[in-house]
Amino acid sequence: MRFGMSGCFLPEDMDALTPEMCRHVRELGFSGIFTRFRKNNPNDTPKWTADRVKQVLADSGIHLYQATGFWQNLVNSDENRRADAVKTLRAALQLAGWMGARGIDTGPGSMNPDGPWFPHPDNWTATSRNQLVKSLNEAKSAAEDAGVYLSLEGHQLVVLESAEATRDILDQVNSPWVRSDYDSANWITRETVYYTGAAVNHHFDVLGKHIVSCHAKDIWIENRLALHLADGCPGKGLMDFRALFRRMEALDPTYPVIAEGNSTDELPQVSALFHSVAKELGIKVLDE
Repeated sequence: MRFGMSGCFLPEDMDALTPEMCRHVRELGFSGIFTRFRKNNPNDTPKWTADRVKQVLADSGIHLYQATGFWQNLVNSDENRRADAVKTLRAALQLAGWMGARGIDTGPGSMNPDGPWFPHPDNWTATSRNQLVKSLNEAKSAAEDAGVYLSLEGHQLVVLESAEATRDILDQVNSPWVRSDYDSANWITRETVYYTGAAVNHHFDVLGKHIVSCHAKDIWIENRLALHLADGCPGKGLMDFRALFRRMEALDPTYPVIAEGNSTDELPQVSALFHSVAKELGIKVLDE
């Protein structure tokens, strides 16, 4: 098993990534990172900028487990905007390949104009599913050309509302380069929040070989009169990380498990949790 981290002290600009940051990643017990680089538009970022990032990471022995898909909306009802989103996604895959990334992480987008992860009744329709399949089919050759996984993250509020919906869409796209980035918290519901181990096992049973990476995030239910599930730092909620690690290890011991939802200050305790669970389960942590 490989452990990665995301966000926190990692910079928004490629040019700000330093060897010192990479050494700190190692010191914290992680072998790779998930970068977002929000200030580097993939449509106009030059290759030499990505080459520098690749070299800094290589010199530091740090893997780039994931880069970002830049939050494009692959289910936009405006066909011109949907096509522009595919163009951005293809450029993001190329940029990720230049940086030496294993994959990108992207959501499907949303019909809600306020944000790509927000709910909208049209998100759960055949129209949205068909649009997503069309967008992925138009982008998958760029993933293959770059040698970068186009890994999709699902959530119950968007078109990838369940493991079943994700499996069905990936089966239609039918590409070894278009896969699932499994997020431990995003499909947890009121019915399963106290039984997250069973939920995780069900998700893996459904998705199986489609999963190629994992975001390890916690979730809990809050004491409110309206239902509210909050997600965040691993170790603060009800997520069964033993079940998650067992299933990821069984799937492929080389796949990355990436911490998400925590702050920089929380990274040491997250690393300690991950390594402790791995040791308890007899899972070897790979750091090369």
